Amino acid sequence: MGTAQQANEKMSWADLPAPTQAGILCNDPEFQKFAAVRSGFPDQTFSNTASAEYLRTCCNVSSRSELATDEKARATFERLFNEFDVFRGRIAAPREGYANG
Repeated sequence: MGTAQQANEKMSWADLPAPTQAGILCNDPEFQKFAAVRSGFPDQTFSNTASAEYLRTCCNVSSRSELATDEKARATFERLFNEFDVFRGRIAAPREGYANG
């Protein structure tokens, strides 16, 4: 398989670096709604900028890029994504195995 073909293949979500996942989430209208609801605005949807601020605040980072190097922030991000999966109905209850932080 050539490198051009490999580059065009989509990576699975789990293979994406956490900062990339976070960037994708903040542009997702479902996550924007989740962030608004969690912030006390149940009848609103956040912009990508507001949802990014929500994510940075939750993970206690100043930049999503810190999710690549800060283990505690990454664990918090994984819990947040888990809660988002519950919110959007992908799972019925939070998955076990995420470190408390």
